[in-house]
Amino acid sequence: MSQPSLAISKFSDLANPTRFLALAARIIPWMAGITALCFAAGLYLSFATEGDYQQGETVRIMYIHVPAAWLSMMCYTIMSVSAIGTLVWRHPLADVSAKAAAPLGAAFTLLALITGSLWGKPMWGTWWVWDARLTSVFILFLMYLGLIALSRAIDDPSKAARVSAVLILVGFVNIPIIKFSVDWWNTLHQPASVMRLDGPAIDPEFLRPLFVMAIAFTLLFFTLHIMAMRNEIWRRRIAAQRRLAARMASREE
Repeated sequence: MSQPSLAISKFSDLANPTRFLALAARIIPWMAGITALCFAAGLYLSFATEGDYQQGETVRIMYIHVPAAWLSMMCYTIMSVSAIGTLVWRHPLADVSAKAAAPLGAAFTLLALITGSLWGKPMWGTWWVWDARLTSVFILFLMYLGLIALSRAIDDPSKAARVSAVLILVGFVNIPIIKFSVDWWNTLHQPASVMRLDGPAIDPEFLRPLFVMAIAFTLLFFTLHIMAMRNEIWRRRIAAQRRLAARMASREE
């Protein structure tokens, strides 16, 4: 079997929820341990650096705010890929992935909004301003909440999956708006300082702990995402067993 065919076969094997649960049971403890080590290293580096000459000690908020903001967009991107898997390939775990990611995305987006406000007060002199970046991130938070509510409001799982997938893909237009809003419009929010064609604009002393914290937060997301997917699979199995038991009881009557 060729390498591409082998890779496709392995990916198809994960479509089986039972195999996914077995894989999750093996990798979750390892991922949790590595995540804890990365957070320990990141927090040590974050407090070992000196304060910024302009921002002072508030610069340390960046080590939480920036990874949370990145993950708020990355999570929605993963949900969009899962939505394509639901609508195009009918992958059994695609909707599970999207549904499990939504609460995590909402949590990271809320964390980005809160830490951004805490940083904005001493730097800008205000907790909030309705500029393009902040407003589009707030809209993203509302989109997460709306998708969570929608998935719980529709009783038919397959119908809820299709409707949610369509809305996820429609809402993806907000992700490039968030990313490029500081370039397209005049906002208080500073332009990109890490992901730049000419290299990062942040001093290496601050970039190192930021990079480690970004890895730690990313590992935290994937660990929680896999755990949430596992719980969602179990929840659906229990719900299916209850529906089957209810049908059998109604027939006996």
